[in-house]
Amino acid sequence: MTTFVLVHGAWHGPWAWDRLTPFLHQAGARTITPSLTLNGDIGLHTHVQEVLTALDAAADDTPAADLRDDLVLVGHSYAGLVVRQAADLRPGLVDHVILVDGWAGDDGASMFGLAPEAFVHAIQAAAARTGAGDRVPAPAPAMFGITDPDDAAWLAPRLRPQPLRTFTETTRLSGAVDRIPGTGIHCRPQTYAFDRFAAEIGYRTIALDGPHDVMLTHPQALARLLVEAHAFRFNNKKLQD
Repeated sequence: MTTFVLVHGAWHGPWAWDRLTPFLHQAGARTITPSLTLNGDIGLHTHVQEVLTALDAAADDTPAADLRDDLVLVGHSYAGLVVRQAADLRPGLVDHVILVDGWAGDDGASMFGLAPEAFVHAIQAAAARTGAGDRVPAPAPAMFGITDPDDAAWLAPRLRPQPLRTFTETTRLSGAVDRIPGTGIHCRPQTYAFDRFAAEIGYRTIALDGPHDVMLTHPQALARLLVEAHAFRFNNKKLQD
């Protein structure tokens, strides 16, 4: 049984995957949706530790003989940086890394280092308007491509402020993650250069029509693509072996 560890992006929570996980379960997969803490002045490295806890728990629940080809680590948006560092620290557990419109780079990458200046200035200004200046208020649903009134009404009350330090802390990568197969799913129309981020770190890239929060609007299509992307990687590996 394939286990998908699904890591949500900034301002979101594990609930971001609620519409998608039933389709993965129907495909015979298991899912784990860790929660990234959004309270307090914390950074990316805290989130990496939380994903490591989920990976270790998944390994404890999986027979050793099944670990090699069974665990897929998925990161949406900001979590692309998180899952790559977590995989770098657990290369023996993670079989495949999949980014969904994910920010990603080499050692020393960060959201602020990858994003356009306009994005950085907007985030800094939003944080400055808060009390301590260390948290970023959640944008409106439209900023995630959610324009349907019902979907927007569902999403808006669930979004939470994001610690600013998660956008400024840089990744610490040894290079182990680069030996793990990776796939970058980028949504169309694109908001940022997610296809280029994935390609530059050597990942296979796949386009999917839908907004940035595609797991909310097209959960079945995304679930199918996750399963197919892993099957493609698994079958290629068997041919190489």
